[in-house]
This record gives sequence, structure tokens and C-alpha cells, in this order.
Amino acid sequence: MTLPNLVFATIWAAFTIYIVLGGADFGGGVWDLLASGPSAKRQRQAIVTAMGPVWEANHVWLIFVIVGLFTNFPGAFVALSVALFVPFTLVLVGIVLRGASFAFRAHAAEAVRLSAVWGRVFGIASTFTPVVLGTCAGAVTTGRIRVHGDIVAADLMGVWTGPFSLLCGALALAICAHVAAIFLCVEAGDVGDVELAASFRQRALAAGLVGGVLALGGLVLARTDAPILWSGLAGKALGLVILSAGLALVANGVLLRRRYRLARILVVAQVTIMLAAWAYAQAPYLIIPDVTITSAASPSASMAAFSIATAVGGVLLLPSLWYLLRVFKGQNPAAVRIADHVPTTHS
Repeated sequence: MTLPNLVFATIWAAFTIYIVLGGADFGGGVWDLLASGPSAKRQRQAIVTAMGPVWEANHVWLIFVIVGLFTNFPGAFVALSVALFVPFTLVLVGIVLRGASFAFRAHAAEAVRLSAVWGRVFGIASTFTPVVLGTCAGAVTTGRIRVHGDIVAADLMGVWTGPFSLLCGALALAICAHVAAIFLCVEAGDVGDVELAASFRQRALAAGLVGGVLALGGLVLARTDAPILWSGLAGKALGLVILSAGLALVANGVLLRRRYRLARILVVAQVTIMLAAWAYAQAPYLIIPDVTITSAASPSASMAAFSIATAVGGVLLLPSLWYLLRVFKGQNPAAVRIADHVPTTHS
């Protein structure tokens, strides 16, 4: 493996972790928005307990991806920043609104008025942000971003709002909701709330079904809208595609048997393999059809320095994150208080 490929694999691994852990947080916001029925208050309490107080730590992976792309593949970073300026701005707004609304509602409920409104903002921002991120992923594969030297040619609106991009956005939302619901099944099961676990189980199965339908639709649409990606998925990455689909079926089967912890392991593996299939199918392109890993790579000295810094930083960061989760996971003092400041039904 060449140095640029190794560095890209490292960045992609961080991106995968963000999709799984950050995606679960986004999905938690989706289910917070859709919470209804007699157990709505308990649903929201379970979500905020599962997320707080360490949920913002997951953004470290997104920051790593951005810095890694800027440092090691500056040509791709520039092209994406120009072509996808509008959706990236929307994503930034969504992340900020989501974080601020969660903090206002969970940690300053007595000081901030209209905490129920902030709850709505949290849910809406958690819903549209992964959708927009998904459309950006689709835009990279369709060939609508053209790069000729220093010139980036793209329709600022059309590049991320085509049929395939929108379908990718819907699929991203379904994945986040599915992963979050399975994680919440584990959380509810750990405290012995069988009824709540069953409620999230139904949501997980529904989101998994929707995600499966969207994934199949995406494969069909990719044949015309993203032919290079389709060729890779149907060719060299076919084994990974089949493995991902098989893991999805097994995960849902295990979920039906209420083996929530095993389902969580399987869904993490399934999403990881699915993202690996996408990267492998698209390789060697970073942006189809003009930007490859090699053509966008920075000098070897810069990539080597990044790799060394990543290895040293990982030795410090990973144990710190593990300790953070171990100490604070589920110890959010606002988890009980928040349930008293949110509505139990949605209009």
C-alpha cells in the first residue's frame, strides 16, 4: 500500500467511526423528534441519558477528517469546499443548532425559556443534517463536480440535489435512525425497561427496512447516475456489498430475537463494511471523475508527518476517549430533569 492510500485509509477509518457514533447521536435526535404515545417522556429521557454528557466528543472524528483531508489532499479539499459550499454551510448550521439546542434544553432548562421549542430544534437539526451530508456523499460519485487544474466547475445547487444525491441523503438518515434505535434498545435493556426496549426495537426494524429499500434503490439508480461507482460495486467491491447485506439481515434477525448487544455489534460491522465497499468501489477516485488519491496527494514529507502525528496522538486520544466514556457514560444529571420540560406528545 502506498503512503497516500495508507493515509486515505486512516482518514476513512475516522470517517467511519464518525458515521457510526455521530450517526447514532443524529439518529437519537430523530427519535426524540418522533417520540410519541404514553412513553414519549421516557423515550426522550433514554435518548438524553444515552447521549449525555459525552456526545459532543464524537465530533473529534469529523474534525480529524477535515484536517486530514486539508493536510493530505488539499486539491480535493478545495474542490469540495467550492462545489459543495451550500450543503456544507447547511451542515455547519445544523451541527451548531443541534448542539446549542441540546445544551439549552438539557443543561439550562430553568434558565432558558421555551425548552420545548429547543427540543424541536434539536430534533429537526438532527434530522436534516445527516440528509444533507448524505447528499454531499452522493454528489462526489455522480461526476457532476468537474476539476480542471485550478478551476472547479459545478452547479452550486444542482450538484447535490440530483436524484441519486437525494436518495443518498435519505439513506444516510435511515442508517442513523437504525443505528440509534439499536443502541437505544441496549440502553433500555440495561436498565430493565422491557417496554421501552420493545418500542425502540420496532423503530429499529422499521428504519432497517426503509434503509434496505433505499439501498436497493440506490444500486439501481447508481447504474445511470453514478456509473463509475456502480461498476465498482458490481465488480471489485461486490463481495463487500454482499457481506454488508448479509450482516444487515443477520442483525435484524438477531434484533427480532431481542439479542440487543449482539445486534449492536452486527450493525456496527454492517455499516463499516458498507462504507468500505463504497470507498473500494470508488477507488482510486476521491471525486469522480477528475480527482484521484494520487493526483490530490500532498508531498510525501507532509503525509509522513501527518502519519507520525496521528500515531502519537492516537496513543493519547483513544485511551482518553475510552476513559471519558467509562467515567461519564449514562451519568448525565440532566437526564431526569429534562423529562419534566418536554411535551409528551407531538402535534
